[in-house]
Amino acid sequence: MARRRRGLTPEEQTLWSRVAKTTTPINPSRAAKPDDLSLRSDSKPRPVPKKPIPRFDIGESAALPMPSFPQYAPTPAQQLAAQPVRMDKKTHKRMSQGKMMPEARLDLHGMTLAQAQPELIRFIMSCQARGHRLVLVITGKGRGDHGPLPTRPGALRHQVPYWLASPPLRSIVQQVNAAHYRHGGEGAYYIYLRRPG
Repeated sequence: MARRRRGLTPEEQTLWSRVAKTTTPINPSRAAKPDDLSLRSDSKPRPVPKKPIPRFDIGESAALPMPSFPQYAPTPAQQLAAQPVRMDKKTHKRMSQGKMMPEARLDLHGMTLAQAQPELIRFIMSCQARGHRLVLVITGKGRGDHGPLPTRPGALRHQVPYWLASPPLRSIVQQVNAAHYRHGGEGAYYIYLRRPG
């Protein structure tokens, strides 16, 4: 049930009319009459004009703003694909298509991050010292389910590209690419090494 507003007392009406006389109306043509008080209990509320609903036919797409989705960080494979090619383009194409055989490989499955980093550094430096150009590092794709707490799967897969781009490997590694599916796909990386010099 709507609550009724109480009307103004005679003293309140007198005070209101004095205040109203001291103001300048915004629209002089619509100046309020002394007895026109919107706060009276007998006055009815003005209806709020409703916006017309635009016509909509079945099958027509609605003109609603698209919701913004969160921007996820790119995967390591997407980051590597976005990098510029720093080697011979023909060799890069053959490597990306899996037509080149890696000269050595390192499998990091089952290692922790603390174990994998020194092993990767040792492997890359020894491969360059032997004159190898293309090596394969297998990280695995990572398990998707680690229990009730959300964790990022494939910690090694995410960390290896950062290790390769950091000292001491940065000066040795010329190009890093996700491996072709016959060499492990997203769970492995091709690493093209610079010539020892």
